[in-house]
Amino acid sequence: MNQTYLLLGANLGKPLEQLAEARIQIEHHIGRLTKASGLYESEAWGLEDQPNFINQVIKVETILSPDDLLKQTQQIETNLGRVRHEKWGARLIDIDILYYNNSCINQENLTIPHPYIQERNFVLAPLAEIAADFEHPVLHKTNLVLFQNCKDSLSVNILK
Repeated sequence: MNQTYLLLGANLGKPLEQLAEARIQIEHHIGRLTKASGLYESEAWGLEDQPNFINQVIKVETILSPDDLLKQTQQIETNLGRVRHEKWGARLIDIDILYYNNSCINQENLTIPHPYIQERNFVLAPLAEIAADFEHPVLHKTNLVLFQNCKDSLSVNILK
Protein backbone atom coordinates (compact mmCIF):
# COMPACT_ATOMS: atom_id res chain seq x y z
CA MET A 1 0.00 0.00 0.00
CA ASN A 2 1.32 3.42 -0.95
CA GLN A 3 1.23 6.41 1.39
CA THR A 4 0.58 9.85 -0.05
CA TYR A 5 0.19 13.27 1.50
CA LEU A 6 -2.23 15.60 -0.27
CA LEU A 7 -2.82 19.31 0.24
CA LEU A 8 -6.41 20.47 -0.13
CA GLY A 9 -7.18 24.15 -0.62
CA ALA A 10 -10.05 26.44 -1.59
CA ASN A 11 -10.83 30.16 -1.49
CA LEU A 12 -13.98 30.55 -3.61
CA GLY A 13 -17.54 29.42 -2.99
CA LYS A 14 -17.94 27.58 0.33
CA PRO A 15 -14.41 26.34 1.08
CA LEU A 16 -15.27 24.25 4.16
CA GLU A 17 -17.97 22.36 2.24
CA GLN A 18 -15.72 21.91 -0.79
CA LEU A 19 -12.88 20.50 1.32
CA ALA A 20 -15.33 18.10 2.99
CA GLU A 21 -16.61 16.94 -0.40
CA ALA A 22 -13.04 16.58 -1.67
CA ARG A 23 -12.23 14.28 1.27
CA ILE A 24 -15.30 12.15 0.46
CA GLN A 25 -14.32 11.93 -3.22
CA ILE A 26 -10.72 11.09 -2.30
CA GLU A 27 -11.86 8.21 -0.09
CA HIS A 28 -14.13 6.97 -2.88
CA HIS A 29 -11.66 7.27 -5.79
CA ILE A 30 -8.15 7.25 -4.30
CA GLY A 31 -7.99 5.41 -0.99
CA ARG A 32 -8.43 5.40 2.76
CA LEU A 33 -7.81 8.66 4.60
CA THR A 34 -5.60 7.77 7.60
CA LYS A 35 -4.73 11.23 8.99
CA ALA A 36 -6.04 14.76 8.58
CA SER A 37 -4.64 18.03 9.84
CA GLY A 38 -6.78 20.77 11.21
CA LEU A 39 -8.12 23.39 8.84
CA TYR A 40 -5.88 26.42 8.32
CA GLU A 41 -6.72 29.85 6.98
CA SER A 42 -3.94 31.52 5.06
CA GLU A 43 -3.25 34.52 2.93
CA ALA A 44 -2.96 33.79 -0.78
CA TRP A 45 0.55 32.91 -1.97
CA GLY A 46 1.78 33.93 -5.41
CA LEU A 47 -1.16 36.09 -6.50
CA GLU A 48 -1.92 37.84 -3.24
CA ASP A 49 -4.91 40.00 -4.29
CA GLN A 50 -7.58 37.36 -3.68
CA PRO A 51 -9.58 35.89 -0.77
CA ASN A 52 -7.81 33.92 1.96
CA PHE A 53 -7.52 30.15 1.48
CA ILE A 54 -8.64 27.32 3.71
CA ASN A 55 -6.10 24.48 3.56
CA GLN A 56 -5.72 21.00 4.99
CA VAL A 57 -3.19 18.20 4.59
CA ILE A 58 -4.38 14.60 4.55
CA LYS A 59 -2.56 11.29 4.49
CA VAL A 60 -4.08 8.63 2.25
CA GLU A 61 -3.33 4.94 1.65
CA THR A 62 -3.70 4.12 -2.04
CA ILE A 63 -3.01 1.38 -4.54
CA LEU A 64 -2.80 3.97 -7.33
CA SER A 65 0.45 4.71 -9.15
CA PRO A 66 1.67 8.33 -9.04
CA ASP A 67 0.35 8.97 -12.56
CA ASP A 68 -3.06 7.49 -11.75
CA LEU A 69 -3.12 9.46 -8.50
CA LEU A 70 -2.56 12.68 -10.44
CA LYS A 71 -5.34 11.77 -12.90
CA GLN A 72 -7.75 11.06 -10.03
CA THR A 73 -6.94 14.28 -8.14
CA GLN A 74 -7.46 16.30 -11.32
CA GLN A 75 -10.73 14.47 -12.03
CA ILE A 76 -11.97 15.22 -8.49
CA GLU A 77 -11.06 18.89 -8.98
CA THR A 78 -13.05 18.90 -12.23
CA ASN A 79 -16.00 17.13 -10.57
CA LEU A 80 -16.03 19.81 -7.88
CA GLY A 81 -16.08 22.64 -10.43
CA ARG A 82 -12.44 23.64 -10.73
CA VAL A 83 -11.61 25.62 -13.84
CA ARG A 84 -7.95 26.50 -14.40
CA HIS A 85 -7.68 30.18 -15.32
CA GLU A 86 -4.31 31.36 -14.04
CA LYS A 87 -1.41 29.98 -12.06
CA TRP A 88 -1.89 30.52 -8.30
CA GLY A 89 -5.29 32.10 -8.91
CA ALA A 90 -8.46 31.80 -6.85
CA ARG A 91 -10.16 28.41 -7.03
CA LEU A 92 -13.04 26.31 -5.81
CA ILE A 93 -10.72 23.40 -5.01
CA ASP A 94 -7.08 22.50 -5.36
CA ILE A 95 -5.54 19.11 -4.61
CA ASP A 96 -1.75 18.91 -4.67
CA ILE A 97 0.33 15.78 -4.26
CA LEU A 98 3.00 16.61 -1.68
CA TYR A 99 4.63 13.22 -1.15
CA TYR A 100 4.18 9.71 -2.51
CA ASN A 101 5.98 7.24 -0.25
CA ASN A 102 9.62 8.41 -0.35
CA SER A 103 9.53 8.69 -4.13
CA CYS A 104 11.27 11.33 -6.21
CA ILE A 105 9.51 11.84 -9.52
CA ASN A 106 10.40 14.49 -12.06
CA GLN A 107 8.18 14.31 -15.13
CA GLU A 108 6.83 17.05 -17.36
CA ASN A 109 3.41 16.97 -15.68
CA LEU A 110 4.28 15.61 -12.21
CA THR A 111 6.96 16.48 -9.68
CA ILE A 112 7.06 14.65 -6.34
CA PRO A 113 7.86 15.83 -3.75
CA HIS A 114 5.93 18.98 -4.60
CA PRO A 115 8.59 21.55 -5.58
CA TYR A 116 7.35 24.34 -3.28
CA ILE A 117 6.78 22.48 0.01
CA GLN A 118 9.71 24.15 1.76
CA GLU A 119 8.66 27.66 0.67
CA ARG A 120 5.05 27.74 1.91
CA ASN A 121 3.84 28.00 5.49
CA PHE A 122 0.30 27.12 4.40
CA VAL A 123 1.67 23.71 3.37
CA LEU A 124 4.17 23.23 6.19
CA ALA A 125 1.91 24.15 9.13
CA PRO A 126 -0.67 21.39 8.49
CA LEU A 127 2.02 19.00 7.22
CA ALA A 128 4.08 19.43 10.39
CA GLU A 129 0.92 18.84 12.43
CA ILE A 130 0.37 15.31 11.06
CA ALA A 131 3.83 14.35 9.73
CA ALA A 132 6.39 16.36 11.71
CA ASP A 133 9.03 13.63 11.53
CA PHE A 134 8.51 12.65 7.88
CA GLU A 135 11.72 13.43 6.02
CA HIS A 136 11.64 15.21 2.68
CA PRO A 137 13.32 12.70 0.33
CA VAL A 138 15.30 15.36 -1.55
CA LEU A 139 16.12 17.94 1.13
CA HIS A 140 16.66 15.30 3.87
CA LYS A 141 15.01 17.45 6.51
CA THR A 142 11.85 16.71 8.45
CA ASN A 143 8.68 18.66 7.79
CA LEU A 144 9.01 20.23 11.23
CA VAL A 145 12.54 21.49 10.47
CA LEU A 146 11.39 22.78 7.09
CA PHE A 147 8.53 24.64 8.81
CA GLN A 148 10.82 26.09 11.46
CA ASN A 149 13.23 27.33 8.77
CA CYS A 150 10.64 28.58 6.26
CA LYS A 151 11.06 32.22 5.25
CA ASP A 152 7.42 32.65 4.14
CA SER A 153 6.02 35.68 5.97
CA LEU A 154 2.34 35.17 5.03
CA SER A 155 0.05 34.40 7.97
CA VAL A 156 -1.36 30.92 8.54
CA ASN A 157 -3.84 30.31 11.36
CA ILE A 158 -5.57 27.14 12.45
CA LEU A 159 -9.37 27.44 12.54
CA LYS A 160 -10.95 26.62 15.87
